[in-house]
Amino acid sequence: MGHVSKQAATVGISAREAEILALIGEHRSNAEIGAQLVISVRTVEAHVSSLLRKLGAPDRRALADLAAELDRAERTSQALAGLPSPLNPFIGRAQERDALREAVSAHRQVTAVGPGGVGKTRLALAVAADLAANFADGVWFVNLVPVTDPAMVGSAVAAALGLGELQGRSIDDSVLAALADRRALLVLDNCEHLTDGVAPFLERLLARCPDVSVLTTSRARLMVPFEWVYPVPPLSLEVHGGDGTHRGHSGHGGADGAAGSSDAVALFADRAAAVGWTIEAEHLDQVADVCRKLDGVALAIELATARLPALGLDGLVAGLSDHLRLLVGGYRADDRHRSVRAMLDWSQALLAGPDLTLLRRISVFVAPCTASAAAAVAGFDPLKPGEVVDGLARLADQSLLSVAASAGGTRYRALETIRQYGTEQLTAAGELDATLAQHLRWCLAGAEELAADASPATGGWRARFDAVADDLRAALSWAAEQPGRHADACRLALSLADLAFTRNLVGESQRRYEQAAALTDDPAVAAAALRGAANVAACRMRGDDVYRLWQAAADVAHRAGDTAAAARDLATAATTYFRKAGAFAQLPPRDEAAALLTRARELAGDDPAAEAAVALADCVALGYAFFADRGGPKTAASEMTARAERAVELARRLDDPLAECAALYALTGAQRRAGDTFAAAGTARRRVELLQSVPLTPGSADELIDALLIATATSMGVGDLPAARRMGRQLRDLPPLAEVGHVATQRLLMADALAGHATDVIAASGRFLDAWTQAGRPPARGFGPVAASVAMIHGLRGDQAAQAGWLAVLDQLGVTPEDRAGYSPTFDAIILLHQGQAARALEQLDTGAGEPKPWLTGILLHWHVALRAEAAVLAGHPDAARLLAAARPIAAGNPIAVALLDRAAALLDDDHERLLATAAAFESAGCPYQRARTLILAGRDTAPAGDAVLADLGLIPAPAGEGTR
Repeated sequence: MGHVSKQAATVGISAREAEILALIGEHRSNAEIGAQLVISVRTVEAHVSSLLRKLGAPDRRALADLAAELDRAERTSQALAGLPSPLNPFIGRAQERDALREAVSAHRQVTAVGPGGVGKTRLALAVAADLAANFADGVWFVNLVPVTDPAMVGSAVAAALGLGELQGRSIDDSVLAALADRRALLVLDNCEHLTDGVAPFLERLLARCPDVSVLTTSRARLMVPFEWVYPVPPLSLEVHGGDGTHRGHSGHGGADGAAGSSDAVALFADRAAAVGWTIEAEHLDQVADVCRKLDGVALAIELATARLPALGLDGLVAGLSDHLRLLVGGYRADDRHRSVRAMLDWSQALLAGPDLTLLRRISVFVAPCTASAAAAVAGFDPLKPGEVVDGLARLADQSLLSVAASAGGTRYRALETIRQYGTEQLTAAGELDATLAQHLRWCLAGAEELAADASPATGGWRARFDAVADDLRAALSWAAEQPGRHADACRLALSLADLAFTRNLVGESQRRYEQAAALTDDPAVAAAALRGAANVAACRMRGDDVYRLWQAAADVAHRAGDTAAAARDLATAATTYFRKAGAFAQLPPRDEAAALLTRARELAGDDPAAEAAVALADCVALGYAFFADRGGPKTAASEMTARAERAVELARRLDDPLAECAALYALTGAQRRAGDTFAAAGTARRRVELLQSVPLTPGSADELIDALLIATATSMGVGDLPAARRMGRQLRDLPPLAEVGHVATQRLLMADALAGHATDVIAASGRFLDAWTQAGRPPARGFGPVAASVAMIHGLRGDQAAQAGWLAVLDQLGVTPEDRAGYSPTFDAIILLHQGQAARALEQLDTGAGEPKPWLTGILLHWHVALRAEAAVLAGHPDAARLLAAARPIAAGNPIAVALLDRAAALLDDDHERLLATAAAFESAGCPYQRARTLILAGRDTAPAGDAVLADLGLIPAPAGEGTR
């Protein structure tokens, strides 16, 4: 109904009438409309009469047809949002437009082929706009002109769609996942220089996205089997009537004066009018002659009309004729460029020498450039930097450059055909290498300036990076192919790797680090670059890459004779195996990782950093075995703690926060497995504190993500919900996780659920589910507690369908019954106690084997034993007092668990005053849900206040009479 409502408002009907019109379009009866909108049938009849009158419709069927038209118009408007708005009208090409539209409707991938400047882009955009209503999920335009690396095609498409790289997926796979179930049309413009990237990308796209169609423009076909080629001809030069006879030109001046003319003449007249030049009827034959000499090439015609104010029509004709004679038998790259090159040769022949030099030199920019950038790159002998600004203005006046305002200042851009022509002229003038070298120096300086910015997270920094990123990539591509410039290429690759990471382009960041390693002959630089790549891969949860890259760094260091560094890298590779086993696509045999650790121990010698790295790997390896054996012997936990403490001590001696943080990770795990929950929480918080003042780099980001994940979990475990929610928000807002909502929001969701903030949980769970869906819904057992906690909230709300839906998510995540044993009983018991089913809650919490083991219940051990005691009391179980007493030493120090036990004790002793006192304890502990339950359990005098708290949280009260003894 929203579609019709927006359109209907433009024809003067009210919002209510728009709703009714939409339902009429769905062929609903007046009674059905009244029932859905909760209004009387008489009111519906009155609105229908008003609609018939306002819209001039003869009957109800006409109203239904109108509703469908309005809905279609709105959907078309929404679909067009992905296309750039044309700056001037599309002229002529009716036959080509129809033919290309039919081709796109009949074939999933169509390539519009033709020479530069012939008008492929404008025709493609017109056809895409025509077909917009047929694609429910929109039509999207992707300009590939600035892209120089075939591997970046997917990135360009993602940018046009507003997508980012999803956790655990490349940018290409992220695009495919987002479009898998969409009906959309992609327009990929200017593919000719990227066929090696476009072709495989399209093959995967069309195979995995059955309802996506693609219209590409290119100077040559893509040569793929699924391609339907449509040759785009020049603009028509003749006009034919319906009987096939030639019609003469007629009109009354201006653009309208070309009515009935050829498409080429009509375009000339329209663009001439835009520069204030009127084409009179008597001039149409002369204009037609000009268009024929320009071979009907749209770009040539547009540039020619830009010269009318300076030359007039006679001067234009004379200049063009003279220049074409000069070109006969001259240089040609190939037939495709003949007419455009003729026009460009003539156009540039009218320029003064300095302007010609400037135009060809700024052709090395692949993105719009500022005047200062143009001066830095083009301002060398014989052109002086001071001449550049005036020259840019003159070139813009002659339509050889387009001008656009931006936040970073005015920017100048050469059309792609002109840019490519300028590159040829640079080659002919012998200036290409010198200009590209200037461009490389400018890129290196710009990258260093961006890197030095003190506030990389600001929107201004992002805009500045985005404005130069394609030039940085182009300069890197050129330098990487020049053997004598590999040092500069390596330097630029490292800068781009850092910048891409800051911009959250983590996939590109990893690639650039690896590229830098391949470009340098310095083993120290290569090893450092490989370590950078490994750290970025860790942020991407790519365990296989992390493992491979640390070993590659070790190999480089060892060949260079740096055995201590090789030992550190090998130990870190082993640590990756045991610490991030869940992030591997395919985990190698454990013996392989053990062999790496053995080799690291052999190479470490007495190097302190190597010794610390080996100690950490030893500890993590033992922890992995402990977990794999589900608890193992009691001596294993104490041995783990001892090894972890030694690893921490060795790391502290290095005065390296990241090394210490990694060692504290091992200590946190040892403390958790030993059942020392409070010590683990304190250590986890220490990790976060250590990293607060450390700049966010590839090396620190992975540690910070892990530190926040563990610190929020352990804080929930010890009942510090305010701290858990605070760190959960920090995790949610962490820049490297900005585009992976299911990873970023998971801990905050669970903390909010335990506190009872149902409204917040419902909102955030939708974002979690959307992000996980965009990632392709990969199995991830670690997200099980999140899904279970959201299911609990829906259970407390009485929404059984939503609860069942989130329990189904657990299955889709690949969570096993053994995994759920650590948290599902606790969440289920909270629901059952809310519903007054204490006996069933006790059954859920009874392990059947004495006290629950810390490794089994995980972070919820305190919650588990406290809720079990309360369930026993409310169920009148004979063991209630014993369970209550047994839980006290386990939960001591946890404010929420202690309050639960105090409440259970008050209920057991029937002490109303003590019972009410626990409400304040829950409020202080940041757990409003349990405060509300206390008020309800306290009886009729306070129950209404408890119900009000539940309502504020987005929950519903328990049925009357339930929830009490």
